Amino acid sequence: MPGGLLRRRTLFTLVTAGAGVLALPGAAQAEDVRSIDVGGAPDRVAVNPVTGFGYVTDPQAGTVSVVDPRSASVDEVIHVGGEPRDVAVDAEAGRIYVANPPAGTVVVLDGRTHDLVSVVGAGAGASALAVDERADRVYAASGSTGTLAVLDGVSCTLAALVPGPKPGLAGIGVDPGRKLAYCASTTTDSVEVFSIDTGKFVASVKVGRNPTGVAVHHESGTVYVANSGIHHMSIVDAGTRTERKTVLLRSESSALAVHQGTNTVYTNGGQNGLSRVDGAAGTLSGELSLGINPGAVAVDQRTRTVWVTDPLHGRVFLVSDF
Repeated sequence: MPGGLLRRRTLFTLVTAGAGVLALPGAAQAEDVRSIDVGGAPDRVAVNPVTGFGYVTDPQAGTVSVVDPRSASVDEVIHVGGEPRDVAVDAEAGRIYVANPPAGTVVVLDGRTHDLVSVVGAGAGASALAVDERADRVYAASGSTGTLAVLDGVSCTLAALVPGPKPGLAGIGVDPGRKLAYCASTTTDSVEVFSIDTGKFVASVKVGRNPTGVAVHHESGTVYVANSGIHHMSIVDAGTRTERKTVLLRSESSALAVHQGTNTVYTNGGQNGLSRVDGAAGTLSGELSLGINPGAVAVDQRTRTVWVTDPLHGRVFLVSDF
């Protein structure tokens, strides 16, 4: 951007934020670790593999920060209002989706211009998002009512609002090939399986204590679950719909992401940092200390760069070649 100026996009009100970069020494298990100051209390993060931009929500400020990894800085701050939680990217359609649980809505942004496209009702407490790029559908799980909203990405409308089998749902992951969605239920220590074809919940899989994060490896259909109440990650077999294996971690994990090309899982269940899991073998394959207790985790499917939020210090880490 000319002059290195930071753009501030206001959809509802005005907001300010700072940006900076700090090089971290001693990252022995990664080629490059960068820390970018986004300000505030960054929560969830998603990455667009086409543009390389990362999108970071801040529920306290009601904003989404657009982070450019090339300049290692905040390129733009978008005020979406409310208390934005989860964020998801549909790279094929060029859309960014942001959940606002208090309003029960999902804000839709243009992935190129970051202009407001629409605000879609998704049911009370809609807080966790997942995108099916093949079908151009968005799924929003409610942390309060347990409903699952199905949004049409083309028309930006609510296609269905499905009552959940449990009172509250946390993380969600979608398997577009097998037409399944997996929703974590923290109150029952289970993952609830939703059939996209029938529009119904069809199974329940017991996992670890207090599951909050879900990711799916699309080729194998393997489901990975972050259990925030116990020191292990659950691996769920899609065929048998059972917990096939657990991976012991250094600490409880609340978030994870899978790199589709290598079936590598990254989770915040490390000791003050990240843990890396070989998805095919189901084994812990590496650890990286960042000196902090990480928040959300995302991975750029093109570059394999791992994005990690640091809510306590208002930063986002970019980890390359880990």
